[in-house]
Amino acid sequence: PATGQFFLQNTSEARANYLRAAEYRNTNWFKELFSNSIQHNHSVSITAGTEKAQYYASVSAMYDPGWYKKSDVERYTANFNANYKLSSKLSAGLIGNASYRKQTAPGTISSTTNPVTGEVSRAFDINPYSYALNTSRALDPNTFYTRNYAPFNVFHELENNYMDLNVVDFRMQASLSYKPINKVELTALGAIKYAATTQEHNVKDNSNQAEAYRAMGTTAIRDRNNYLYTNPDDIYALPVTVLPNGGIIDRRDNRMFGYDFRASASYNDVFNEDHILNLYGAMEVNNTERHYTWFRGWGMQYEMGEIPSWAYAVFKKSQEENSQYYEMTNTQERSAAFVGVATYSWKKRYSITGTYRYEGTNRMGKSRSARWLPTWNVSGAWNVHEESWFEKLSPALSNLTFKLSYSLTADRGPSFVTNSRVVIKAENPWRPSADVTESALYIDALANEDLTYEKKHEFNFGLEAGFLDNRINFSFDAYTRRNFDLIGIVSTEAVGGEQSKYGNVAKMKSSGIELSLSTVNIKTKDFTWSTDFIYSYMKNEVTELNTMNRMYEYLSGNGFSMVGYPRGSIFSIPFMGLSGEGLPTFLDQDGNISVSGINVQEYDPEKLKFLKYEGPSEPTNVGSLGNMFKYKRLSLNVFITYSFGNVVRLDPIFSNEYNDLTSMPKEFYNRWTVPGDEKRTTIPVIASKIQNKNDANLKKAYQAYNYSTERVAKGDFIRMKEISLGYEFPSNIIQALRVSNLSLKLQATNLFLLYADKKLNGQDPEFFNTGGVASPMPKQFTLTLKVGI
Repeated sequence: PATGQFFLQNTSEARANYLRAAEYRNTNWFKELFSNSIQHNHSVSITAGTEKAQYYASVSAMYDPGWYKKSDVERYTANFNANYKLSSKLSAGLIGNASYRKQTAPGTISSTTNPVTGEVSRAFDINPYSYALNTSRALDPNTFYTRNYAPFNVFHELENNYMDLNVVDFRMQASLSYKPINKVELTALGAIKYAATTQEHNVKDNSNQAEAYRAMGTTAIRDRNNYLYTNPDDIYALPVTVLPNGGIIDRRDNRMFGYDFRASASYNDVFNEDHILNLYGAMEVNNTERHYTWFRGWGMQYEMGEIPSWAYAVFKKSQEENSQYYEMTNTQERSAAFVGVATYSWKKRYSITGTYRYEGTNRMGKSRSARWLPTWNVSGAWNVHEESWFEKLSPALSNLTFKLSYSLTADRGPSFVTNSRVVIKAENPWRPSADVTESALYIDALANEDLTYEKKHEFNFGLEAGFLDNRINFSFDAYTRRNFDLIGIVSTEAVGGEQSKYGNVAKMKSSGIELSLSTVNIKTKDFTWSTDFIYSYMKNEVTELNTMNRMYEYLSGNGFSMVGYPRGSIFSIPFMGLSGEGLPTFLDQDGNISVSGINVQEYDPEKLKFLKYEGPSEPTNVGSLGNMFKYKRLSLNVFITYSFGNVVRLDPIFSNEYNDLTSMPKEFYNRWTVPGDEKRTTIPVIASKIQNKNDANLKKAYQAYNYSTERVAKGDFIRMKEISLGYEFPSNIIQALRVSNLSLKLQATNLFLLYADKKLNGQDPEFFNTGGVASPMPKQFTLTLKVGI
């Protein structure tokens, strides 16, 4: 604008200078988009009371400017607790807490899965982590480039395409206890809860997403831009914009209100100092009401006083697509339960406990046997250290307890599954012309009167032991479980119009062990060194499955997996090497070796046997190791976590097409480049235009490579989770400052990985990148000052 000329001259020299600058540019996107920030967390608590009344109140405020841009959070909380002794027999309690959270996040929309290739994508994705990981370092962070046929700069987009989230949470609980006699206590408890969440996605006027809806600068762009609208009633119509002015506001509101009530009675007695009996009975009812609304406003002019300016074409287009611009949903969940517990103990040596619970909920099937479910638990313990002869083992063996239990427990399953009765919804049927509309009712889900709880039989054995005056404490638990009536999607014969629906479709068995070891290694007057070690092992296997999954579910690790394998198993497409042109080849579902013959929608169990089982997506071995060192008033804690036994899918970085905005990871150094390279590398070629033209399904081949046996790594890791240093100030300083206590603590968390599979190439084994607002856990350094007055 200043000179009336183009920024770059159309000469060889100008083009060479421009490209040379890009060649030597090395933008560190992580440094540009991520930064160190200081998080503030302040809290004040007050305790007061008398013999007849005690009070506790606290307030706190937290502000986190965020690890990356547009990720700041503010949270304010308040808590109140009061207990009253109204008489020797009557007491009351009141507990209340409230919180408010205000948060900003990058603008994001739901991800979609390509049914042909299995590729998971998210339109207009501006997730800072994904952008930093996948964007070319040759780009200038201060320059606008072209994306979706419109100008794009990630910093500008984050400022003009973001979400505002507001969350309010409130709960109030009151209780009343009455003791008619010393051994009996009657209690009534009531609580109300309220939560409201508001999410506003602001797509401002000049954002790339808004500009994409009106990008039609040339005929080529007009014909290729899928966000434009072509009037089907006019055979001569050209694509036009449905957003000529302004941006888009997308708002979602969730509101929940509920109440809980429980009445209980307990009886506690001791007979002849040897027999202890505890009885407990209760009934409870719960009610939760949820209200959801969604609205999308087109043409919101953020820069013109926030006045909408919409085009009628957007409504015509929506009617023709049979899509809505607002929604409302109301749901209500009710439940009731009756509980009984009895415990008997003899001389504190032997004890046995029995629990019985009978509950029902409107989420389950209408059949009485499905909606109402009895569950129970029987457990016993032997405190060996209470035996008279145990003293002979002391102090080498300080205490010893054996525990045993067997139970039937249940879970209501996923919250969105509720088809106890036929679900009838309204819709506007699709019509070829927008001026012909009508409303209709349709069956969204057939009734499943026998839909029942997910159940589990569990047998447990455990022991607790202490050695050398409890300098060493050891606990061990072993369990075996039999899960049945697990809820999932079942394929039907579609007699009632449904090809698939949710039902009780699977059985599973699992077993595992859990152990912990705590030791005081050194203990002197001024120095103490203690160690805590935790280890758990778990394995499971699907034993029955009355449904069929697509190949994609097996590749991604979703669903129930296959019979005979763990839940959430990951399977891979067998990679068969590169072709003479550098293209990946695979063993496909028909037993052939092909380039693009993989069908991720295949669901025939026989044809899916060619997939290779890689391992479970969930770790089988997890635990931690902590060491605490104390010297006088100084303490040092070193805490390590570990996980083994699972596999992870490497990031899907391979595609049949790339553009100038895409980064090239280290794997591309070893890619196929000339004939003969297929003998030395498994990294496919960057496909040429001719190769894409010769094979219209080449995209399927590269997506299959992302899901192949070449793109799997072990999920094993050892992580330095925390190092903290604390100091308790001496009494003379505390007295001089006129405070009751004073301490300081410096804490560093999520520092680094001590071990991980080299094949991960820096990918975090605990993080699954889905775009949107997902990002790995950052390193955090926390300074805490506690003052008591």
